[in-house]
Parts: sequence; C-alpha cells; structure tokens
Amino acid sequence: MAKVLISDKMSPTAARVFEENGIEVDVRTGLAPQELAGIIGDYDGLAVRSSTRVTAELLDAAERLRVIGRAGVGVDNIDMKAASQRGVIIMNTPFGNTVTTAEHAIALMVSAARMVPQATASMRAEKWEKSRFMGIEINNKTLGVIGTGNVGSLVIERAHGLGMRVIAYDPYISHKRADDLGVELVEMDDLYAQSDFITVHTPMTRATIHMIDENAFGKMKQGVIIINAARGGIVDEQALDAALESGKVRAAALDVFENEPVRGHQLMRHEGFICTPHLGASTMEAQERVAEQVARQISDYLKRGVIQNALNIPSVAEDEMHLLQPYLNLGERLGSILGQISKGGMKRLEIEYAGEVSGYNHKPITTTILKGLLDPILQDSVNLVNAPLLAEQRNIDIVETTRQMAGELTSRIQVRLVTEEREWVVDGTTVNGLPRVVGMNGIEVDFVAQGRMLFMTNWDLPGLIGRIGTILGDAGINIAGFQLGRKKPGGSVISFISIDDEVPDSLLEKLAAAEHVKSVRQVEL
Repeated sequence: MAKVLISDKMSPTAARVFEENGIEVDVRTGLAPQELAGIIGDYDGLAVRSSTRVTAELLDAAERLRVIGRAGVGVDNIDMKAASQRGVIIMNTPFGNTVTTAEHAIALMVSAARMVPQATASMRAEKWEKSRFMGIEINNKTLGVIGTGNVGSLVIERAHGLGMRVIAYDPYISHKRADDLGVELVEMDDLYAQSDFITVHTPMTRATIHMIDENAFGKMKQGVIIINAARGGIVDEQALDAALESGKVRAAALDVFENEPVRGHQLMRHEGFICTPHLGASTMEAQERVAEQVARQISDYLKRGVIQNALNIPSVAEDEMHLLQPYLNLGERLGSILGQISKGGMKRLEIEYAGEVSGYNHKPITTTILKGLLDPILQDSVNLVNAPLLAEQRNIDIVETTRQMAGELTSRIQVRLVTEEREWVVDGTTVNGLPRVVGMNGIEVDFVAQGRMLFMTNWDLPGLIGRIGTILGDAGINIAGFQLGRKKPGGSVISFISIDDEVPDSLLEKLAAAEHVKSVRQVEL
C-alpha cells in the first residue's frame, strides 16, 4: 500500500481524500529537518505547504519518494533540480487559490488608496484624525498589470468592475487573448509611465527577481501605488524604500517579502506602506480547495499513474491518457532503439508528429522518447522526470515539428537522432494499440517493437541470411522472426531478427565479422 506524509498544516480534507483512495496517510507537522529526514524514507508521497523545506539533503534520505504535492502555487521551498535528478515528480495546485489571491490584491489596492489600515490603527489608539488620512479614488484610474496568468486575469476582470482603465505587460500572450481579457497590451516602459497603480502577478524567475528596481521606479508616475501579492523579491525592497522616502511612490502594499517571516523591516517606517503576512491564499475556501486538490493529484498518480499540474514533467489529464498511452509506449521504444544502435556523442533529436497524433499533447510523448533514448546509456538514473534535464545537461538540442498528413497511416512518429558520427532515423506507428516500427534510415520495414532482437546492416547478396541463421543456430539461439528491408536489389539491407535468448558479445563479434555484414547490434525492448 502506498504511503503519504502530510508535513504541513492543511485542511483535514486532504487526509480524508487519501484514505478514501486506499492510501495510508500520516499527519506529522512541525518536524525539525533532522526529524523529517529520519522518517521520510518510509513514504511514497509528501504533501506540503510552504513551511517544509524539501532540500537536496532531505531528498537523499527519501529512498521511496515518488511525488511531492504542494498545496498552493509557489514551490520556492522545494529543490526542484534535486527532485528532478532523483526522479521525484513535483505537483502544485495552481487553480485552488487564484480567486483568493486576486481578491487579496484588489483588497490591498483599495486599502492602500484609502489608507484603511493606518486609519484603523489610529482609531485603535483612540484618535479621530479624519483630515490626516486623505485617500484617492480608484474609478477612472489606470491600473498596470504585470503578468496576465491565472491570477492576473482575475485581477483585470475585477478592476474593470471598479471602473478602472487596465493596461498590461505580458510577452507571452497574444493580442487576441488580450482582447478577450479587455486589456491593452503595452511595453513595460509604457506601463510604468501611464499607470496610477501597478500590480505584479508573475512567477519568481531569474528574469523577474528585482524586476521593479530603482530604474523602474524612475520611469513611473509621481505618486504611483505599488501592489505585490505574487512572490517576494520581484519588487526590489531597497529601491521601494527609497521611492517611498522620496515620494515617487505614494503608497505600497506587499503581501510577500524576500525573506519571510518579516520582523522590523525598514519599510515599516513609511506611513504609506501597508502589508500582510503572506495572506494571498489564506481563506477557508481556498485552503479547503488546495488541500483536496493536492490529495487527489497525489492519489491519482500513486494509484493510477495520472500526472496533473506537474512542474517537472508534462502533465497528462485523466481524460487524455487513454489517447496518449499507445503513443507513450511507442515513443519510448523508438527512443530506445536509437539509444541502443547509435554511436557517437548525441547532438540533436528531431521528432516529427504526423497525422492524428499531431493534434495531441506532444510533450509527454517527447519525454518518453528521451527516456528511451538515454536509458540504455545511463540505465537506472533515467526516468520520465529527469530525462529532459539529463538531455539538457548533455547539450542535446530537441526539435519538435508536426505534419497533418501521415501518408497511408493514421499517425506516424519519426525520430531522427544526429550524433557526431551520423544520423539515425526510425519511424513508428500504432496498430491495434501495439507499437510498430515502419521505417529505419529511410528503408521500409514493419514489425512489432517488442522483445529481444538483433539489428543488422549488410549488403544484399545471396546466402547471407542462411549463414547468419546457421551461426545463431549453432550457438543455440532460436530465431523467432525476421524482418528485412531494402531500397533496391544488391544494395544496403537492414534486418531486425527477433530472438528468444540473449546473444553474448563473443557471438555478436562473430556475426559482425561474417562476410558482407556491416554491423550488428543487440536491441532489448
């Protein structure tokens, strides 16, 4: 029975979902790092929020661990690279708290504009300072939204309801998508120059860390209001401090900080600064949703192999798995054939999806091809999670293309491997769910890609097949099938010989030395 540990506080719904799916679950929160490391080896899955630090050292002790689920969006507390290297899938719950976070960003914006927290603190001190807390209206003001993803798009929708003009910067969306959102796409400098309010909704990456810095503040309107309910560090806190001090920034509202928890931060000295302790996802409804979602995702993976909202492997929804499964199987076998027969350093992998499969989700298939390709070389260290990372580390360029027609076939996948020595090409399709190879290096063949076989290249001359059969027969190796392909009589021939038993290296050398044989490789599928 699969076993999961919940190591951070979350709704009891998570434990209930695991139990309903027949998964043993332990809830042990607040563990010290050494305590967690001492028990993590007993678990197949780990469910966390933001408190548990999943480090490389912890992962070293997690011998059984197959999946980590984050009840929330950000995974700053998880060493993604170390997890991928060890074949551990990382999932998050990107939709469970989007409404909550968007609402919090709007709440921060309104509170900063009307100085609600400051006025509340004043009244708690038994003061009545009506003239001190003069705010500004939101209606007819320009809101600049940086990032129009799940949360950003909801903020845009709500800002329209408040009568705001909304402009946005997002280099990854089309103008059609912007039109659907009812937002004007602008360049970053234009957003800075035009916005009365600026709100950030991007992930934390090398490109976005300190994105709003001293230079950015210099391009903004006098009296702008800044909101960040996304990730700490996107707004340069030192630069924000100086901008508040100079009056360039009228007010700022942060829910996230570079280093949390926060105590005695220099920004607290500014009357125009308000903050909350990372409350973007902190509603009862959101916590219920993300707890249930992360438990269902982990359960689906451990029980049925369904991958959803994974961050280090392409996700496969349950409703598309039955369509993709035959091609996932085919892809791994095509990659494996090339990995076993090719020679030389791998430089480039070109994959063409033709016919019906061209309209499917390609990423999972490409990942299985990579796994099949690298597995014969790296063996136990390769899996569906780390295969893309291992390819990247080896500087293997990956190119995917699609073609609507697949000739006489319904679907066809062609995989071309370019090594330092030569190119190798294998074509495959599926027939009644079975993976079939239909081409090799431009020569037509047709066989089911399974079992043990020999891949042989030779010249098309009389008597050769008989001699090969005799050599194998004399060694007690039974031939189960023979597939031959050629372009013209007397030319180059490729053969896939299905065999029942493993061929020792000494016998491979004898076969390769036979007259008119160019090469022989053993292939296990």
